[in-house]
Amino acid sequence: MKSTLEGRHVVSQRALNLRLAASTARQHLGDDPAGLVLQISRRLPAGLVQPAAGLIAKGFIRHDSVVGGIARTVQGRDREVHEDLLRAVSEIRDGGPARGSASVRAVRLADVAVGIGAFDIARELLDLAPDSQARAVTRARLHWQQGDMSEAIAALATAGRRGRRLRARYAAEKRVFDGWEPVLPQTSTAGGTRAGSVLHVLTNSLPHTGSGYAQRSHSILTAERDLGWSVSAVTRLGWPVLVGRPMAGSSDVVDGVLYRRLLPGRIPEELDGRLQLYAEALADVVREAKPAVLHTTTDFFNAVVVRAVARAFGLPWVYEVRGQLADTWASTRGPDAYDSEKYRLFRDREAQAAKDASAVVTLGRVMQSELVSRGVDESQISVCPNAVGESFLLEPVDRMEAIRQLGLDPQATYVGTVSSIVSYEGLDDLLEAFAMVAADHPDARLLIAGDGAALPGLKQLAARLGIEDRTHFAGRVSRADAHLYHRALSVFAVPRKDLSVTRSVTPLKSVEASASARPVVATRLPALEELVHDGETGLLFEPGSVDDLASKVGRLLADPVLRDGLGQRGREWVLEERTWAANAARYDRVYRDVLR
Repeated sequence: MKSTLEGRHVVSQRALNLRLAASTARQHLGDDPAGLVLQISRRLPAGLVQPAAGLIAKGFIRHDSVVGGIARTVQGRDREVHEDLLRAVSEIRDGGPARGSASVRAVRLADVAVGIGAFDIARELLDLAPDSQARAVTRARLHWQQGDMSEAIAALATAGRRGRRLRARYAAEKRVFDGWEPVLPQTSTAGGTRAGSVLHVLTNSLPHTGSGYAQRSHSILTAERDLGWSVSAVTRLGWPVLVGRPMAGSSDVVDGVLYRRLLPGRIPEELDGRLQLYAEALADVVREAKPAVLHTTTDFFNAVVVRAVARAFGLPWVYEVRGQLADTWASTRGPDAYDSEKYRLFRDREAQAAKDASAVVTLGRVMQSELVSRGVDESQISVCPNAVGESFLLEPVDRMEAIRQLGLDPQATYVGTVSSIVSYEGLDDLLEAFAMVAADHPDARLLIAGDGAALPGLKQLAARLGIEDRTHFAGRVSRADAHLYHRALSVFAVPRKDLSVTRSVTPLKSVEASASARPVVATRLPALEELVHDGETGLLFEPGSVDDLASKVGRLLADPVLRDGLGQRGREWVLEERTWAANAARYDRVYRDVLR
């Protein structure tokens, strides 16, 4: 009987999930079809997406068409797409005032330009087209992507019925950025709270993603549990269905840790409505779980929900600042984004969330200083850095054994990284640096493990540099195999770009590399200087200098004694200072303080 009821529950939940996924897809298809296609392509297996994109790009659709542009963007051929768009600008301009099909083409190509971040080209294309509802919608998308929120909303005033829904969505998001928050009635947990219990409110989690965020969350949960706390977690409204996991259940148990999901059949299109529903759903979880403390993480969307629930139930709450997400947003949009309305409001909301929390946790000293500079009381901030546990604490497997288990070339010396493949990681610089030293080190190979939006472009770059046959893109790797990739590398690289976000945020990957006794080559940035001690556990190179990166990589390839010494000292440092057991003691103090 029990198994029958459980089976019915699973079927019912999956039906709700499919309904939620369909309604969300319809919304995005109407709001931004080009953006939706790009998002879907990045979440589907590359083995399916890339061949299909290749067929389109080879000539089934004109290269300067909307579909052709999207296809080549999926392949990472952004440079060619830019050239095609510029050629289209010239053709449309030379044809005189754009009318009829030329006007439609200009607006549609502007959509593609907005989707790939070519904002100047999008503006040129829109200037060539006469006023229309379609042009107003695309111009609004352009303003929105650049962070000009009020201008985007104003642009939709002339978009008629076509832009009405988009205008409502933009206006709702602007309200949230202006300080709106959910409203809940004052309530209580019947029978009080469960002493020693913590509910973590997360953006995402295992087992549906293996991101560094999810790994850190799980490590915190298991370390706190081992210290005696009763822990559980709940993920944001709609996750993981909204990122392509329609078969997800209402909960998962990973290593004995319960992860609850908030999966209604439908979610409001407007952000304030979604956050209100999120708060109400979280309140239901709090009534059931009766936690003594709530603990959430950036971004401030989580914070406003948890703050509302904490106030309603009279609970303390901890805000963990894991990144400068306003800077992450701006880093992909060029220098003008740092002066935009959205950037300013984003920073204001993050600072306010930290000020309102019962306590704040962050990852490093640079991030702590940044919070203090924005008005957060230093006495309220605790530093709980990225750390290691599990397999990284065990004696590292022999490098040749790791290479054998991964099926790599035993005669090769590998340089590379295990990382999310996004633009600010600077992996294009790593490819160029490797190309510079490759001739002097014929046994060297480049190994990049991970997945992300920048991966297709890196593959194109490897081909242009002539190192395609010496570069191995391993794709997304499982958590169980991650330590093997670290050990297979003779040199671990963290070549991050010099941006606001990379100057302040400390990544997990370099700590795991040091735990694996690997020497780390990293950009000389304040956050990375907390993790890589130049000349002791690794080597630092000057930001933006591919020559200096190549010099440091070449030096390590030529000197195995130096590599081994740096790697061993790195492991000693991690085992002494950067373990999750040590962090658990820090969280224990934070929770006990807020409960007083």
